[in-house]
This record gives sequence, structure tokens and C-alpha cells, in this order.
Amino acid sequence: MKIYDVEGFPNPARVRIALAEKGATDKVSFVPVDVMGGEHRSAEFKAKNPDAVVPCLELADGTHISQCNAITEYIDAEFDGPSLTGTSAKERAMVSMMNLRAENGLLNAVAAYFHHATPGLGPDLETDQCAEWGTRQKDVAGSTMAYLDSVLADNAFLAGENFSMADITAFAGLAFADFAKVEIPDSLQNLQAWRAKVAARPSIAG
Repeated sequence: MKIYDVEGFPNPARVRIALAEKGATDKVSFVPVDVMGGEHRSAEFKAKNPDAVVPCLELADGTHISQCNAITEYIDAEFDGPSLTGTSAKERAMVSMMNLRAENGLLNAVAAYFHHATPGLGPDLETDQCAEWGTRQKDVAGSTMAYLDSVLADNAFLAGENFSMADITAFAGLAFADFAKVEIPDSLQNLQAWRAKVAARPSIAG
């Protein structure tokens, strides 16, 4: 198995955390992609992943799987260890719901702000910006942080009592927020405490 990615980028980080949670980091090889040089937009890379983004998982039979949620679901099913996607029908549904809320409302919203309302990755890559859209998405990210804080007032993790891919997605979203200078309000104490707890997990703290 190979994973094409850029170490330190938010979506690749989600997959790396999932692998570490399953104790499977040594089961894959990582292939760096020169995103700053535009390699992800090359015909060769788009033949693997037409979305032209990282990460992308390549299986031994040549199958390519993109999209973080799909990659994480594959990892969760392929390797032993505590489930990241839920075991019962209810838990799977809760994990999926909270993961999408964290992805759309936080990580993707921060990404939209970064790529549209700031210099982002520079003029060579940011060729179709809409600052108004980006600024609006910054507000969405703030609202989502407040929502997640309210969920964590009554739950140990975002989808209940068990750590899941929803927590991974939200953690990566907050890391991206730091990078994009989207601050977490000091008033969101539940979110802050959850973040510190997740950061101390071996899959993240090392």
C-alpha cells in the first residue's frame, strides 16, 4: 500500500492519524507529492486521482482510493484495533454525521477562507479566488466551533464516548485554523479541553 500525500497538510494528517490509531503506519509507504510545484495537477497524478488533491491511497492491485473519509473507512476495515467508524448502526450513523459536520463546517470552511480570502498557497496555485466567499466561510468555521463546544459539554468525544474519525477530522480542522489564523474563542472551554485530550493521544503526540 502506498499513500501519496504531503506531510503536515490537514487532510493527509487525518489519514496518518487514522493509521497510527490502528497501529498500521508501518504497513504503508508514503510517497511525497510536490503540491507547491503543482505535481498534484499533472496528468500523471490525475490519472491516479482525478480530484487532483492529496491524500490518495494506492493498493497492491493498482486500485486508487481518494477522499479522506473513504480512505479512513478502508483503513478502519482493513486493520485490527478499535473502530474509528463505529460498530453498531447507531454509532456508525453518529460518527458519519459528526464527521461530516466537522469536515464541512470546520475543516472545509477554514480551507475556503485560507484559499480564497488570504494569499493561500500563492498566486501560482490560487488562481480562482473569491474573497467574499472565503470571508463568509470563516464565519461558518466560527459557528461550527461553537456547535462542537456544545456537543462536547455532554460527550467525551464528538460522536459519543468513543474516539472516532469525527474527532480526527475536527482536530485536523483546528490545526488548519491555527495555520490560517482563525482563532478558537477562549470561551469555548469544552472544545479547548477536548483538543488537549486528543493531542495527548499516542497517535498524535508520538
